[in-house]
Amino acid sequence: MYLRAFKEQLLSGPVEARPHDGEYISRFERWDALASVRRRPRRDFEGKDPGHFFFPPELYPVVLHPMVASRGEGVVRGLLLQRLYDYLDFTTELENLAVIPVATKISRGRSGLNLPEHMRADAHKIVTDEAWHAQFSDDFARQIATSTGSARLGAENSAGPSFVTRLDELRDQLPHALRGVESLLFGIVSETLISGILSDIPRDDRLPSAVRELVRDHAEDEGRHHVYFRSVLRHLWPALTPSERRDVGPLVPGAIHAFLEPDYDRAAYHLGGIGLSRDEIDQVISESWPAHQVRHDISAAASQLTRYFAEVGALDDVRTRDSFAQAGLVGTVRESEQTGCTPREVTA
Repeated sequence: MYLRAFKEQLLSGPVEARPHDGEYISRFERWDALASVRRRPRRDFEGKDPGHFFFPPELYPVVLHPMVASRGEGVVRGLLLQRLYDYLDFTTELENLAVIPVATKISRGRSGLNLPEHMRADAHKIVTDEAWHAQFSDDFARQIATSTGSARLGAENSAGPSFVTRLDELRDQLPHALRGVESLLFGIVSETLISGILSDIPRDDRLPSAVRELVRDHAEDEGRHHVYFRSVLRHLWPALTPSERRDVGPLVPGAIHAFLEPDYDRAAYHLGGIGLSRDEIDQVISESWPAHQVRHDISAAASQLTRYFAEVGALDDVRTRDSFAQAGLVGTVRESEQTGCTPREVTA
């Protein structure tokens, strides 16, 4: 078992047979001086600085719904506290389950890609960064529970963040010979998208200062990770055979949605906790996250990443482009024909 795990690659097949692109510009030369694990202190949550909200309500719109807001500020604050717990838990699980295993494989030369040596060396630093993010998120959640006296609800019965189940579904859609590449794919997706998600929270003065500082520490590291995993994509796509690209490409929108789509089940659990009926929960969720608005928001949040996939030629494949179009991430082929743009130029 352990020998197999040691040898197993994320992308199967002989590495030397994969095309090799030696181009890589590191953003980690000053890692010792910049990484939060090296220079930032442990963030302490203090009850005397609660802030007005624990989490931006605009990012958790169920609390703005009249059926929820009418129950009073205490209920809203309690739900936002649970949303903060979920965010911290999501970060811990994302790092431990999705990013660290991928970065570890890259660092040990078992990604299945023919990567430059200094790119592999930088992956070690990402492992260290992400372990710190997971640790400080878990530690911060424990501090909040002690300070507020309000623990995270439903943790013992939780199936984990929704991306875990969705990744299993993506893996099942791949041919057996390609299973493992979904880990690389989700690493690229999550690490290039998370920096955008984190960008506004540190500037929100309604939040406790310790929350803003914690997210700022995370965001500064993730800016470097974004650049790194964009480079991983530039090495991955040319290394795939045309057949492998046709199998992998249509699954990319599913990976994007797995990361960006709201966790409706967690929201439903918390809404049930304030006494809403099943019908009321369904109404609040559907009206807080209208399908067309979720589709639009995901497209906007993923527009830069979509461009990255276009730049490496992923959208040149018809099935992949159709999958992006059906997910609302790019315009349709007909729209591109009308504008005279190529698939690499058209994004929603």
